[in-house]
Amino acid sequence: MKYKKLTKEQIIISLDRLTRFKNTREKYLRVYSDILITCLIEPKLKKTDIENMDFFVITEYVTEIINNSIPNKEYSIYINKILLDYENSIFNNDNETQKLLNNKINYLSAVNLMPEDCSVNLKWLKKVAQESSSLDLNILKKIRAENLLKYPIEVVFLVEGITEEILLPVFGQKLGYDFYANGVQIIPAGGKNQVVKMYYKLASELKIPIFVLLDKDAEENINQIKPKLREQDKIHLVSCGEFEDLLPKSLIVKTVNSHFKNFLTITELDLDSDLSTVKVLEEVFKKKGLHEFKKADFAKLVKENIDNRLDISPEIADIIEEISYLNKKLDSKFCS
Repeated sequence: MKYKKLTKEQIIISLDRLTRFKNTREKYLRVYSDILITCLIEPKLKKTDIENMDFFVITEYVTEIINNSIPNKEYSIYINKILLDYENSIFNNDNETQKLLNNKINYLSAVNLMPEDCSVNLKWLKKVAQESSSLDLNILKKIRAENLLKYPIEVVFLVEGITEEILLPVFGQKLGYDFYANGVQIIPAGGKNQVVKMYYKLASELKIPIFVLLDKDAEENINQIKPKLREQDKIHLVSCGEFEDLLPKSLIVKTVNSHFKNFLTITELDLDSDLSTVKVLEEVFKKKGLHEFKKADFAKLVKENIDNRLDISPEIADIIEEISYLNKKLDSKFCS
């Protein structure tokens, strides 16, 4: 076998992709295929060739390329075992996928190439490497909590949109529940119909619990989910309208007046309407001659103005409590 060595940047990118929260088989095959297509000189392989190869052979090829691209040869198989156990604790992996996971990639030396400002999954990998001589399941959980690393992930929080993704972790922090410390992965699906599709996919792939948050108008979507709803999962239907309708009026007024203070001020009376909060804000922005109202941009402004528990509505507090309870029900770091 003849091949080019990977650059430092290519090694970091590859390990970043291998340790992200994604379907094990999909991400490993993608990374391995990219490495083989990029580096192999002889035999020269196309994507279709790789798709028909034995997974064990693919893994052997990739392991040799990665390991011979790393300058330092310090090695510990213990890290590989931790990653294998972790992936198998999260995902329903078949025997073929085990071939991809059962590799001898030199993670211990590879982490020395990673910068301090690397992604959170790589920061977790670095911590695992540092503690590998005395690591057990309780220490993994302690590492995550002390360093706010999110990994290993224990619960998936499936939401409709970006507003929830931006704001719920901040509300959680103000209530004393940190998503990163407790291994909560929040996933915005991009709409209620997409939530159903995403839930079907995740429920078939995952062993860990899924908490689903849906707007009030998604009752039909809940009926689509219920036949496939697993015992460990939970659905919360917003009691009125959309998630944005749960934001306290005082918080919305504070956000608008803080950011647009040189142009306008509003009061809670400006928000009194039978329309949804989003529709009202669209009208306010239009009447006041502001730029187009966008949920994501406004959520970022709201995030900057959440100061304490008074900025959190009772139902948002209930949602955080529910996800916290689901999290606490797990008896150990890894699900059986």
